[in-house]
Parts: sequence; C-alpha cells; structure tokens
Amino acid sequence: MKRRAYDGVAVAVPVSLPYVRYSTHAAHYWLGRALAELLRRSGLAKHDIDGLCVSSFTLAPDTAVGLTQHLGMQPRWLDHIPMGGASGVVALRRAARAVQAGDAGIVACLAGDTNHVDSFRHTVSQFSRFAQDAVYPYGAGGPNASFALLTRHYMQTTGATREDFGKLCVAQRDNALRFPQALMKKPLTLRQYLDARVITDPIHLFDCVMPCAGADAFLVMDEDRARRLQLPHARVLSTIERHNAWADDAIQTRGGWTLDLDEFYGLAGRGPEDVDLMQAYDDYPVINMMQIENLGFCAPGAAPEFVRRHGFTVDGSFPFNTNGGQLSVGQAGAAGGYLGLVEALRQLTGQAGATAVAGARTALVSGFGMINYDRGLCTGAALLARSEA
Repeated sequence: MKRRAYDGVAVAVPVSLPYVRYSTHAAHYWLGRALAELLRRSGLAKHDIDGLCVSSFTLAPDTAVGLTQHLGMQPRWLDHIPMGGASGVVALRRAARAVQAGDAGIVACLAGDTNHVDSFRHTVSQFSRFAQDAVYPYGAGGPNASFALLTRHYMQTTGATREDFGKLCVAQRDNALRFPQALMKKPLTLRQYLDARVITDPIHLFDCVMPCAGADAFLVMDEDRARRLQLPHARVLSTIERHNAWADDAIQTRGGWTLDLDEFYGLAGRGPEDVDLMQAYDDYPVINMMQIENLGFCAPGAAPEFVRRHGFTVDGSFPFNTNGGQLSVGQAGAAGGYLGLVEALRQLTGQAGATAVAGARTALVSGFGMINYDRGLCTGAALLARSEA
C-alpha cells in the first residue's frame, strides 16, 4: 500500500525550556510552561489549539486526558504517546495526519518531565512489567546495564573502540558549548572521556546521559495557516515508525528503521546524501552508531570507520546533534525524544543561533526508546526540509 505524502504540513515554533538538574515542580508545571511559551511565541490563544499530543514519564497518575483539565483545554483531537525517545517523531507523525485529515487545525506537541532527587530511580524501577519482574529482582536495574550489554556486543562484532565513541561525545560537547541551555558547560577532551570512571563496563561516565527536568514542544498545522500567522516553519518530507522490530535477534544490532528505509527516503524523494544534519536520540553513544548505520549513512557494522572519517561538530563534515544532544544538554525524561526534533526545526527556520549549520536545507531526526534489557522497542525517523516560502 502506498502511503500518502505529507504535502502541506508545517512544523513550527520550536520550544526548549531551560533544563535544571532537579526540580520540586511536577511534570504538569513543565508541560504547562511549554504550552504557554508556544502561545506566546505564536501569538495564538489557548482556544486556538484544538489538538494535543503529550509525552511524559512523571505525569502519572494523569495522562494526556487529565492534563487537559489542568491546562484548561478542550481539544477535539488528543493523543498520549508513552514512547520515550521515539515520542517526538511519533507525535509529529500522528499530528501531521490529524491536520491532513481535518481532525485538528493546530496541534500542540508537548513533552516534559520533572526530576526530584529520587524520581529517576523510581521511574526506571517501574518502567515496564518486564523491568519489574525480570530485571530489577536480579540486580540489573536501569539503562546502564542494558546499554553496557549492547555496547560490549557492538564493540566485539564491529571493532568499535572507546576512542570512536569518545569522538562523538567530544564533538557533541563542543556543540553544546554553543547552545546556551545545555547543562554541560565545560569542554570535554578525548583524554578526559577515556579516563572517566567506569559505571558499568564498558560504559564510563561520559557515555551516560544526566537525568534532569525540563520540557520541549512544537506546533503542527498546515502551511497556509503557518504563512498567515507569519511563523517560520519546516516542511515534513517523510516519517516512519516501528515497534518491537527484529524480535528474534539474540541481541539488538539493528532497529526498526531498517524495515522501512527505502520507503522513508522514497517518500521524501531524497537520500542520505541529501541530509545536511542529523539529530539522533543519544542516551548512549552506541545507539548513535546504530542509527548512523540503520539510516543508510554507511553499511552495517561500518559506523566506527564512518566516525573516524568525519567531523561531527556544527562546522564538521557530518553535523550531528548540533545542540549537544542529551549527552551534553541533559535528559529531561520523555523530552529527550523531542530534543533533536526542536533543534532540527531551529536549524531549518533560522532560529539556531550559534549552533546554525551553514546552508542547511534538509534535516534527519531519529528516535529510539523504551529499552527492555537488551533492546529498544520503539524506533522512528523524520525528514524535514526548509520551507521555500
């Protein structure tokens, strides 16, 4: 079945609230602030928003439904997307189709979480039934152990070294120093990366994201409306999502992107060679390698050599996570799945400031989320283009 293109869909108003390490506020506060910033920057009134997408780990016991009451909204189209690092791409997909179908005129996509002193440990211990029953009772709780398993296997099968992972982390820190809202404010050298303390071998300190509190958001509408509102916007060229792909693989070496790659680029009429910058979900650097391979920038297992041949800073040969990504900005829970998308929007709408990639016209955003022991269950990707208007 041939999918309908995303002609006429605009994405606008990238919002990133400044992250903080810890917060005494609830997730509702962060999501409400993100909505307020969308309204302020777009000039819209709250009643103009008739569609809402929400992603949050710490909103419970509320979901998107309960949040509408807190925010005083009455949307005619609503979605709750509990998919972690894939949430931004999935929200964009669902919102775009709602706008095309006429089910909503303007959709606000919000993601955010709080971070109390002990909330991250509570979140990961209750992450899924699998985590509760088959991981935590055996002392392997949390993502560090899972990604250590994936990283060790990837190193053994591809020849990737810690220096390869470190090159990405150092480049992302360089990018983050240009992004005012990044929580990591100090330069990072490769020597510092290599000498950092072990967390779960082969994972060291700078391989891990830092949990924090914050929110990100954007608006989806049709291009005519965006022009009438005089909002700088990007066009949606293509999107994909997959869940629980390659379930028979003994350990994850590929994600769901590989099942839909030809369709992904075919719908856009563009290929990997046309991508000017990539924003990848990056809770650990091994997942960066997997996404570079799985999205067609090099052959399977060839990402280490790709990393050795390229520069990943804003002015490098392959601009990558140009705001620093989660590894240097921080991971505000489910907002981590939005961080790359809103940065891509800034790049394509002339709002990136010091992180701007010269001449960028096409951006790829990749999402990955909901890891259960040895694999992430959700994957997604979007190709966005600078508006011609």
